[in-house]
Amino acid sequence: MVLSEEIMKILNKQYEPLSFIESTFKRYDIGFKTDDAGRPILLFIGKKDDKGKIKGERFARRLKLGPNGDVIKDHWDNKGKTE
Repeated sequence: MVLSEEIMKILNKQYEPLSFIESTFKRYDIGFKTDDAGRPILLFIGKKDDKGKIKGERFARRLKLGPNGDVIKDHWDNKGKTE
């Protein structure tokens, strides 16, 4: 699975720092963790099971910042299936 431009619009926003945000995107349930600046860094996308866990794919953000806080690298890696 590749992250579409539509979901990247959601992931490029700032949220509450150090939190877990749950939402829906089209027919998928999504959940993501944010870092201390409120940027999403870990994404789960799939369907929730009866226990509330999202079964599907897991993505991790690789974010490299320069000494003055400028973004040098920013991309998402697919880390495989979640169970």
